[in-house]
This record gives sequence, structure tokens and C-alpha cells, in this order.
Amino acid sequence: MLVENIFVPNSPLHDGAIIISGSRIVAAGCFLPLAANIQAGFELGTRHRASIGMTEASDALVIVVSEETGIISVAEAGRLVRYLDAQGLRLEINKVYGRKESTGLFNSIIRRRKHGEDKRS
Repeated sequence: MLVENIFVPNSPLHDGAIIISGSRIVAAGCFLPLAANIQAGFELGTRHRASIGMTEASDALVIVVSEETGIISVAEAGRLVRYLDAQGLRLEINKVYGRKESTGLFNSIIRRRKHGEDKRS
């Protein structure tokens, strides 16, 4: 719920990224480096280019959601996988972190959506 509230339009932290380590939010409102890879494509907005840039500069896995379309993407090692559904997102997270670390937060988000608790679905 906290993650969703951070990204409410016109809130102070809306345009920045959040950094999650383990199960804790360690920073919010962060500006990330843009992709150095010119192949990233100009059709991608700043949010997506920053997600790729972050993975070029670190070993992070970045989950990015388009504000305009709601499309879920994952960036890792300078590549962007787009148009993910819940199962695709789970697979991408598990590829990097394995089932043990990634299921808690992910399952709570999916459980809320399945039970209609997420009004934006």
C-alpha cells in the first residue's frame, strides 16, 4: 500500500524512483541515470530509459510501470522486457532473486488485486 501511495499523481515523490532493499523501502523520490545505450529507443520515456540506465550502472533489477498505459516492464543488465503480466513479472523476479526472496511482497500485491482491493485494476 505504501508503494502505491508514493506514486499518486501530484504527490511530492511521484516522479522519482523508490529503492527497495530486501523488504524495506530505503529511499524514495530518487532520480536515476538515463540509459547510455542509444539502442534503448526514443519511443521510451524517461522512466523506462532510467530503468535501463540503472541496470547499466549497477546489478539492480528494476521494475517499471508506464504511467500512461500501466504496462509493466523489467530492466536488468541493460535490457528491458516489456508487456509483462503477473506471471511474467514473477518469472523475471525469480530469474534474478529466486523464489524464496521474491514471493512475499509480490504475493501480497497479487493477492490484493485478485480480491479487488486494488481499485485501479
